[in-house]
Amino acid sequence: MNLVDRFLSYVKFDTQSDELTNMTPSTPGQMIFAKHLKKELEAIGLSDITLDDNGYLMATLPANTTRADVPTVGFIAHLDTSPDMSGHHVSPRIVENYDGGDIVLNDKDGITLSPREFPELLHYQGQPLIVTDGTTLLGADDKAGVAEIISAIAYLKEHPEIEHGKVRIAFNPDEEIGKGAHKFDVPHFGADFAYTMDGGEIGELEYENFNAAMARVTFKGRNVHPGYAKHKMINSMRIANQFVIMLPRWETPEHTEDYEGFYHLVGMDGTVELTTLTYIIRDHDRDRFERRKKEMEHLGRKINHEYPGCCSLEINDQYYNMREKIEPVMHIIDIAQEAMRRADVTPKVQPIRGGTDGAQLSFKGLPCPNIFAGGLNFHGRYEFVPIPSMEKAMQVIIEIIKLVAQR
Repeated sequence: MNLVDRFLSYVKFDTQSDELTNMTPSTPGQMIFAKHLKKELEAIGLSDITLDDNGYLMATLPANTTRADVPTVGFIAHLDTSPDMSGHHVSPRIVENYDGGDIVLNDKDGITLSPREFPELLHYQGQPLIVTDGTTLLGADDKAGVAEIISAIAYLKEHPEIEHGKVRIAFNPDEEIGKGAHKFDVPHFGADFAYTMDGGEIGELEYENFNAAMARVTFKGRNVHPGYAKHKMINSMRIANQFVIMLPRWETPEHTEDYEGFYHLVGMDGTVELTTLTYIIRDHDRDRFERRKKEMEHLGRKINHEYPGCCSLEINDQYYNMREKIEPVMHIIDIAQEAMRRADVTPKVQPIRGGTDGAQLSFKGLPCPNIFAGGLNFHGRYEFVPIPSMEKAMQVIIEIIKLVAQR
């Protein structure tokens, strides 16, 4: 099976994660997919294949070099797709030789992928693209990464003349809900360093990410018949709205870029009696990140000064910027950049405006920067992946493995 066939078969598995189940994996489809991959790895002939009860699949490509000093390198991708949009009955198709115009994804529903809204499409004129039918996401995040890793390892099995050290691969659940690395057994994985194949467009190489926290702000109100409510009713929804507008207006995702952090309101559920706001807090700079959390606490106290006992706040850190763990081992970034150049790819070193399993793994003792998988417009119906970008990602994996052995 080649790279494209693998990917097209993988996206048919419904693996949306769900943060509300409190299980690992959070949805049964992820384990079904993991068991399918386990059989495929067995057929390829890998060793030390393990699949635990939490859906973490690991395997080894044994070294074929006689050198004893070659470090063990790992490659990691995640099994789940985003809960932001359905991953059920994904129906991908290939647009051959994209001409630079509009791509009708779904004629019946009038859904079109257009360079007017997504100008990055024009970077891929003349290339074959894999798109959705407009009713689901595609799942290139991160099934493109899964397909690239397995295809690269299969290629090395078929070409024993290529010298390499021990290679470990892993596929984990629940990255999209921030739990992908929570039960990842780093000592069992046994790599000296690793790369997540979970980036976006071709050339991306990332070793800086947001510091991240989630905040839940709860407002308690008092419901009274509205005809007799003067000086009695406390409308928790109105007070929640007051809190929202007290936060800096321009420090939101739609107004920020590059290293700029933000507060992002991701959920709102309310009645007169009780309203809950859910935020994510993001910043690359650790000091600014801490100040953002303190600002929310400060605003909660201001609300309580006006409405005593109304507001309560819970903030939980999710992950931190991996840069502080990567900088002492920058040679692994040098290896990735050289591998890209050997694959005729221009490295684009940039911060991740998001998170990655590699961030949490780096803090668990496994330095783990992030490399492109090739897809664009993740988490929605307009997601697409250029086939040449996937092929280059696969080639970069092979070149990294070769370089590790040569160095």
